[in-house]
Amino acid sequence: MTLRVLVIDDHVIVREGLRRALGRDDSMRVVGEAASRNEAIAQISHHNPDVIVVDINLPDGSGLEVIAWARSLSQKIGIVALTIARLPEHILACLESGASAHVDKAAPLNELVSAIRQSAITPLTFNSRKMTSAIALRNQRIGLTQRELEILERLTSGDSVRQLAIELFLSESTVKTHLGSIYRKLEVSNRVQAINKARGIGLLPRSEEHTSELQSRFGIS
Repeated sequence: MTLRVLVIDDHVIVREGLRRALGRDDSMRVVGEAASRNEAIAQISHHNPDVIVVDINLPDGSGLEVIAWARSLSQKIGIVALTIARLPEHILACLESGASAHVDKAAPLNELVSAIRQSAITPLTFNSRKMTSAIALRNQRIGLTQRELEILERLTSGDSVRQLAIELFLSESTVKTHLGSIYRKLEVSNRVQAINKARGIGLLPRSEEHTSELQSRFGIS
């Protein structure tokens, strides 16, 4: 399948360069370009691309707004943030807006191509070479301990408190204490909310389908 890609950047040289570069790959085709936030929204609506490549800095607003709008429109669209903004805060902003990947403009072309392909396959899983530092910053702000992070990751399995206790060699009361601390720090009140919040801020990979299964299993709407 040929991926239909839309390029969003306010610099015409960047757009033309990406069109030529991506055009040399038989697995993808640039179907359109946009130079601003408003134009990007119009082009996405018109072309319905498989993947968008978007810069954060646009003349009439932020590319993050485009990312958030596109993600609200579709859970299947791949979204690659291609930007010179490389601080952990910038990467987290891309993740929280709904991007599938962050790629530095100084990175080799094959890294961008790989990100585009991967974003089309797993649009709700965020990838970045600087992901570790970004998540470390996010966790530092929230204050989860290593044990709490481990329990948070295991919540997605759907295991009961008793099962978690057995797997982690802890008492059920200790697991419940950790869960209470996790909920408090994430400012949520139950397992599904904790998973959704953790996915939204990048502590867990996104998966709307799995969340629906957990909601049904635990009777939480």
